[in-house]
Amino acid sequence: MVDDRRTVELNPLFARVGEATSFPRNRIPESESLPETAYQVIHDEAMLDGNARMNLATFVGTWMDDYANRLYREAFDKNMVDKDEYPATADIEDRCWRMIAALWNAPDPDHTAGTSTMGSSEACMLGGLALKRRWQHRRRQDGASTDSPNLVMSSAVQVCWEKFCNFFDVEPRYVPITEEHKVFDGHDLESYVDENTIGVVAILGVTYTGMYEPVKDISAALDRIQNDTGLDVRIHVDAASGGMIAPFLQPELEWDFRLPRVASINVSGHKYGLVYPGLGWIVWRQAEDLPEDLIARVSYLGGDMPTFALNFSRPGAQVLLQYYLFLQLGMDGYRRVQQNTIDVARYLASEIGTLPEFDLWNEAQDIPVFAWRLAASADRQWTLYDLSDRLRMKGWIVPAYPMPDNLTDVTVQRIVVRNGMSHDLASFLVRDLRACVDHLNQANGTPPDAQRSGFHH
Repeated sequence: MVDDRRTVELNPLFARVGEATSFPRNRIPESESLPETAYQVIHDEAMLDGNARMNLATFVGTWMDDYANRLYREAFDKNMVDKDEYPATADIEDRCWRMIAALWNAPDPDHTAGTSTMGSSEACMLGGLALKRRWQHRRRQDGASTDSPNLVMSSAVQVCWEKFCNFFDVEPRYVPITEEHKVFDGHDLESYVDENTIGVVAILGVTYTGMYEPVKDISAALDRIQNDTGLDVRIHVDAASGGMIAPFLQPELEWDFRLPRVASINVSGHKYGLVYPGLGWIVWRQAEDLPEDLIARVSYLGGDMPTFALNFSRPGAQVLLQYYLFLQLGMDGYRRVQQNTIDVARYLASEIGTLPEFDLWNEAQDIPVFAWRLAASADRQWTLYDLSDRLRMKGWIVPAYPMPDNLTDVTVQRIVVRNGMSHDLASFLVRDLRACVDHLNQANGTPPDAQRSGFHH
């Protein structure tokens, strides 16, 4: 829709004598303005955004400490792709993904392949491309067609995988989730896998609900399929959220490179990696899992450096921030931060679960995310969308949405708890949510406008 408001107005108090007080909304102005003026215009519009700390819809980090902010300011100008100009940043990038490879139990973390990305979406694209290229090489060696690749994944997959299949001509095969199978768990997998399957995606922290898909069970199902058919299908784990939760809070859970069938894993550094947006990481089990023909070579300190990210120029600052957190927090610090976050999420789930209006879909048992739906009631006249609107009036952003295919008649509401959401803030959210529910329950008995008392100064 075209915005028919043609100008951006500035309060005359903020303008200098003789300076313009309005600017064309969708055209570059003809003349200059003072930096203070341009700042004030943008500052005033940005105030209309929600409070990031009260945004319980996003997984993306919204807080870092003062030293991180200082480091961020010092590194605004670093371009991650220019490894020859910024060799120290390039070296720190390598240290980070090797640390992550070790965290995920890669067989040889120092001699595998990995990279930073703009976010998990780019990392997923790279993981999918590597699966497709390895499948193409294998098919060509066998003298078979490479015309019809497919990728098997949950119907609750993040939208970046739909984009991957669309952009790179891969047929998506969605395994539906149901009331009996709330996540993709390997059931009926043989109905989806064939000789054209480039891989299977398993999600460690489903976007809809935060639940883990059991990678070990999916791997076992693929083992059975290989025993029956000879098909050797690898797994990419989309651990955008869970990749920085499970190693610290569920270290005994086998989901990573301890499973030989897992070829690659991605994570969002800007989610539970605790960095500002946007930063992602991808690591392959071993260097051979990243086909050589996907790698470009650049000159670096008189030597040779591989590069295989899809993006070119991108900020290097977030990479330095990730390294800062690894040094500052260490394993113990990450455990403490993530444990506190999941404790807050479980407190919220327990409080919301006590309200008779709701049925919990899950209880933040995996990552600090949970969802709920309305309990059955014949006389209720409001929906979760109404509740979402009421909460927004109090500043809280708590989304409501339908579940994916096969469950589209189920609407849920979801809370994502991130570092910075304290128990104190959570108690205020519970208070406000209860007040919103009470208001909605009473709304049917509210007198008409003519009968309401007026406003008194």
